Amino acid sequence: MASILLVSSALANTAPTSATPRRVHFRRHGLALAATLALTPAAWAQDSANVVQVTGRATAAPVSVSGFGDVSPGRSPFQSTSSNAAGLADIGIDTLGEITRLDASLGDAYNAPGYWAAMRVRGYALDNRFNYRRDGLPINGETALALDNKERVEVLKGTSGAQAGTSAPGGLVNLVVKRPRGGNTSQFLVGLSEAGSMKLAADIDRVVDTATQTGVRLNLSAEQLDPWVRDAKGSRHLLALAGTTQLGQRDRLEGELEISRQSQPSIPGFSLLGSTLPDASTVDPRTNLNNQRWSLPVVFDGRTASLRWTHTLDSNWQVVSEAMTQRLTTDDRLAFPFGCSAVDNYSSYCADGTYDLYDFRSENERRNTRVFSVKLNGDVQTGAVAHHLSLGWLNSRYESRLGRQAYNWTGIGNVQGTAATSPAPELTDENTNRTEHSNELQLLDRMQWGDAGLWAGVRHTRLERQSVRTDGSRPTDYDQSFTTPWLAVTWQATPADMAYLSWGQGIESTVTPNRSGYGNSAGQPLPALKSRQFEAGFKHESQTLGWSVTGFDISRPQVADTGSTYSIDGQARHRGLEGTVDLREGAWSVRGSAMWLKARTEDSSTAASNNLVPANVAQRVARVQIGYQVAAVPGLSVQTQISHEGSRFVLPDNSVSIPGWTTLGLSSRYAFKAQGIDWLWRVGVDNLTNRRAWQESPYQYGHVYLYPLAGRTFRTSLQINL
Repeated sequence: MASILLVSSALANTAPTSATPRRVHFRRHGLALAATLALTPAAWAQDSANVVQVTGRATAAPVSVSGFGDVSPGRSPFQSTSSNAAGLADIGIDTLGEITRLDASLGDAYNAPGYWAAMRVRGYALDNRFNYRRDGLPINGETALALDNKERVEVLKGTSGAQAGTSAPGGLVNLVVKRPRGGNTSQFLVGLSEAGSMKLAADIDRVVDTATQTGVRLNLSAEQLDPWVRDAKGSRHLLALAGTTQLGQRDRLEGELEISRQSQPSIPGFSLLGSTLPDASTVDPRTNLNNQRWSLPVVFDGRTASLRWTHTLDSNWQVVSEAMTQRLTTDDRLAFPFGCSAVDNYSSYCADGTYDLYDFRSENERRNTRVFSVKLNGDVQTGAVAHHLSLGWLNSRYESRLGRQAYNWTGIGNVQGTAATSPAPELTDENTNRTEHSNELQLLDRMQWGDAGLWAGVRHTRLERQSVRTDGSRPTDYDQSFTTPWLAVTWQATPADMAYLSWGQGIESTVTPNRSGYGNSAGQPLPALKSRQFEAGFKHESQTLGWSVTGFDISRPQVADTGSTYSIDGQARHRGLEGTVDLREGAWSVRGSAMWLKARTEDSSTAASNNLVPANVAQRVARVQIGYQVAAVPGLSVQTQISHEGSRFVLPDNSVSIPGWTTLGLSSRYAFKAQGIDWLWRVGVDNLTNRRAWQESPYQYGHVYLYPLAGRTFRTSLQINL
């Protein structure tokens, strides 16, 4: 039941019904920014000779989570998207859940402010327990993962059996940690948004000893969270320290520590009113249905540390050993709207806008992950074939330890958010504790001969899992072993053009609930759920233009739960086309992506389920960013962001759908130098036209939820680089 808070909706920073508060908030923050700039009056006396204008495309960093070494995305036989810290800041992304704005293949999947990120890739929802990585090592994503100390965010699309023991087939999200860069720099930032949020951050990089190449990097941030949605004030802070040193000529040691905390009320969604889809234009998106006097914030505490030792054997080979620990503590609380008992309907709210309200509390949840990894990486030549090899072993252990929880009816609420009920905090329900131990062996070989390439990967996993209710009931204990291959062939048609074909598998593992109603199969594992993917693509990479076209076909076994049987029944098959473009020509730049998706249920024993589209999956998505460098004002660039998502079905039977929507955003960055200091001023507005629509419509726990688009929101920040 701890995951019940996924019912929070994406209401943060939504538009008000009155223009007056908007002007007041923006005036207040505009004055605050003006006061900040007034402290440095010489800042406006720009030294234009020191401003650098970008004239070509930025070199894309290799997608490190792939494991195939330092190969640019344009030369790799898979699709990915990534953005560095500066790129995220330019378009106002400061939480992981917002990265869905980066690429058409990424979408929301119960993506709620105040809670952990929930997203889908190629139509499949990612599993927060298994689809997230940190510097390539597995972490638990059931928390608020901070971005302030991350160099970049990577998303590897598609099945990932060669990179992960178990994972949902959509893709992997990898967070790359900021580490010392070998220089002495300091970066300070103050950020404001019109609703009342304020952020202070520092990024300090220092060389401690040049002889041993010892350096440290400190990241600090503190935020006051005051989004547009009412009754959602909170706070967030982070402290992160990374260090590196050279131990002789052959050994390098790197370590880092991250401590973070977020405290903020999560925000439940709206729903169907009976069987009627409410008009999004009539709903005040600032309404927080979690606004009871007894409502408490969700609190995420996280502590993560890692150590990496790199030993160079010779000019071609090295051994990389890594250890990481992640310790998470969560207080999960919500005034939770669910169903309409008045008419015995628990899939939507009542037709008159009322609903049943529950007091949900699951406090002191502890989730701990420990990982140890050893890899041997190197290059070897066999005749005309050049190999880049990687042989690795990974050992991981995950534990979740939860207490009893409250899930108690408190009364009747309404969609206006005006009802008041009394708390019911008694711990009346059990939770489930889980333990998992995994041993994984990986072999990757990137082969090249002339213009042809063969990329091969295989991973063998031995998995042990146990679970038990907090009262000792319903224990399960099982182990599984499986092998997941991946293979791709490439052809470099010209120095700028590459074609590829790939095939791969991924694994998910599940067990029948240990309840008497399931008979002899209770507590027994299902056969490993093996997803399969075929992909074909063509990529072009030049100094000014990059583009790609990709087709994919992914099938994933579906599990049917009737209450008396728990079995594989059919498959969720997602076929699609993706296109990307990255152009820089003179002062103009265009970066965009589009996806056409055909997601269907196939081969189900229930004939009525076949050919249905999964709920909350947009099958037409396009995103584009258009930038322009203003020649008359060196250092000034402006950008527009356009995002379109097509319609989504609300119910599994496809009887109700929400229409598609398009939003427009504007942003600018002004980099200048004054008094020997580099300044960077960013200004942006999201949802410029204040579009009102339902952003997404997840169907979970047998219930429909509706999230409105965030309304028009202004933001600005000032950054100083020393």
